[in-house]
Amino acid sequence: MLRAMFKFLLPRWKKDAKLLHKGSKKFIHYKRDLLSADRIAEIESRRADLMEAVKRGDRSGAEEAGKQLRATCEQALPRVLKQTWWEENVEVLFVALVVALGIRAYLLQPFRIPTGSMQPTLNGIIAVNHGPDDDFKRPWFGQRLAEKLLRGRSYRDIVAESDMSILPGRQGIREANFLLLTRTKLYFDNGQVVTVPAAAGEAQRLVYHDPNGDEVPDRKRFAKGDSVLRGWLDSGDLVLVDKVSYHFRRPKRGEVFVFDTRALPTDGTVAGAMAGQGGGTHYIKRLCGVPGDALSIDAPNLLNHGRIVQEPGIQRVIRREGEYARYRDGRARPGYILADPSQQQKFPFAPLAREGAVFTLADEAPVGLREYAALGDNTANSLDSRYWGAVHEFNLAGPALITLWPFTSGHWGFIR
Repeated sequence: MLRAMFKFLLPRWKKDAKLLHKGSKKFIHYKRDLLSADRIAEIESRRADLMEAVKRGDRSGAEEAGKQLRATCEQALPRVLKQTWWEENVEVLFVALVVALGIRAYLLQPFRIPTGSMQPTLNGIIAVNHGPDDDFKRPWFGQRLAEKLLRGRSYRDIVAESDMSILPGRQGIREANFLLLTRTKLYFDNGQVVTVPAAAGEAQRLVYHDPNGDEVPDRKRFAKGDSVLRGWLDSGDLVLVDKVSYHFRRPKRGEVFVFDTRALPTDGTVAGAMAGQGGGTHYIKRLCGVPGDALSIDAPNLLNHGRIVQEPGIQRVIRREGEYARYRDGRARPGYILADPSQQQKFPFAPLAREGAVFTLADEAPVGLREYAALGDNTANSLDSRYWGAVHEFNLAGPALITLWPFTSGHWGFIR
């Protein structure tokens, strides 16, 4: 108490001198790794001079010693060159990139939908290839720019440079994805390479089918000047995935979610038959089964332990109401159906390929190995758990949160 009163009664110049003495000591401690030994010794000498003047009661001497101590501290550190404008901008961009990567890795991740397996809930890349007899013309630049910004539409008019045939099997059709961009390259025997902004399955449909959807076996052969791709492609929906929620809650049946394909036999056991629909290392589907469920299909219904699943997202597919009733060409949507039997050779262990089949998800499993079932809303065109089985907990990325773009797809906003 007396000591506090004594400090209160000290003259202002002595208080300032003692604060400077204390601050210079902190400066040495904080900057010791940057200070040379002779600089530290010089600062300590100036500190001693300051305290000696204070003890003598020499105000002018203390003020002079304080000035010298400040100057010594200011000149003690190596001089740092001032950044140029471009160095500052590069640093800002680098920090922004690190922050963006951190958000993407731990909080929110954008994901581009490459295929139509979730239609009509979400759109994959939609491609229209007009025939040579169609009166197709690209619109003027302003309309193309507006459509690109609003709906992600791009136009293509690619012709054969000479007589050519697409190379057989996987030599001719190869996925060439980059970041969020889904790409497939078509290789021809004359050396021409055509890049299609779509997943391999959609690119193959464009090559082997005519504009009406009928398969044309000779479509893979083109004469010089023939149209390879003459039409437009709409970008798949860009969705934002919540990578935090599953750390705090269990996945819910009925929600749309994203998962990676590690340890999942998505290509089957025999190459060739059904084209992969992932366009990369991640899939997006509806979570239709959680640990302990026993799923079966009685078209158009999805059953769990013999009862129709009631979650709203699943019910929209079952009831086939509104946009879930028909495809764009007028064909009726089938609701939930069994796996395509023609794929039995490729997927011999498909859990939901036969009438009466029950797909049971293990109720007891170690952490990370809990089992979930993933089905596409467009089950007639979806490579999912009906073919390759359960998705494990360690595969889960998170629930799909919102659709960011395109703005005119009808899906912008929160995903249901």
